[in-house]
Amino acid sequence: MTRTDIEVTETEQGAATEGLGAWRAWAASTAPAERATAEEGVRRAYRLAGLAEPERVVWAGSPSQAVTLIRQLPDPGPSVRDAVRNAPWVRARSRLHAELGAAGWSEHWAATGGRLWESTQELVDRIRSGVVEELAGRDTGREAAQVRLLLVDAVLGQHDAPWLAAFPADDGPLDALATVCRSAGWWWPFARVAVLSERPVALHRDEAGRLDHGEGPALAYPDGFALHAWRGMPVPAAFLAELSSLTPERIRAEENAELRRVMLEYYGYDRYLADSGARPVHQDETGTLWRIDLTDDEPVVMVEVLNSTPEPDGTHRTYWLRVPPSTRTARAGVAWTFGLQAEAYAPLRET
Repeated sequence: MTRTDIEVTETEQGAATEGLGAWRAWAASTAPAERATAEEGVRRAYRLAGLAEPERVVWAGSPSQAVTLIRQLPDPGPSVRDAVRNAPWVRARSRLHAELGAAGWSEHWAATGGRLWESTQELVDRIRSGVVEELAGRDTGREAAQVRLLLVDAVLGQHDAPWLAAFPADDGPLDALATVCRSAGWWWPFARVAVLSERPVALHRDEAGRLDHGEGPALAYPDGFALHAWRGMPVPAAFLAELSSLTPERIRAEENAELRRVMLEYYGYDRYLADSGARPVHQDETGTLWRIDLTDDEPVVMVEVLNSTPEPDGTHRTYWLRVPPSTRTARAGVAWTFGLQAEAYAPLRET
């Protein structure tokens, strides 16, 4: 008899969610790889898949260096990823899905691995893109395709934490894979050779889980492979280096609209308006509307609002609210921030 959803929630789901914080920490770990532990996990994964252990285990400083090493190996043998990683996952998922039913499995996944999936998968996608860019450059043909194929062939180590978190602990293949997840970065299982990657040494993300760092790499590996980003958007390393010395003239001169938007966010829209000598286009009792036109991009339109509630020192704080470029009056801009039309906005007191 299949167990009820209530029973499942109290057992499998409860046990899996209990350790979710640990899985989250392993997925984001920037500690050096525990090489001996990771290698034993790899060898055990081979054995439990019915395979001979790899003849050699080779370490790389990053996924990028790992791909380069693999392409230089004379005869690593065929990939055994399906036997080592995919087959155990399919069996475990099928077993749990049969016990929980479709609705129970969906609820269980949402409470466990699903809570880690989006941010981890986004990071995995960014690493893959970064490796392709570093190794294949602008090439979109055979070179880039070969790199992408090798990246898809990786077992993700620490970044396999989301799906591993969804299954109860056991003493079988998933336990071997979990050992590597807790100990190392990405790895590639071939018949004769296993290639393992170090974990990153730095990882910076914003509150939404996106790569984000204004003073250096958002993600960095010990061999120098790195990704730079601002609030999730990839940016060149040289671009970040000049953010601290930005001027309105430099911002206006930037031809890339996305990079210019990053510059404005870093510099501050209110500061940019003030330093650009912008003039108000409308003023009423709700505030002052400002507008700056930008080349090949939508204009910056903001409402300057004075808080009517005084600060402890008696001063009144000014707030800057960015509003749609079509805004024509300060009242319409303030109303828009409340989801209202201008004629419907009539506050008893400005705050």
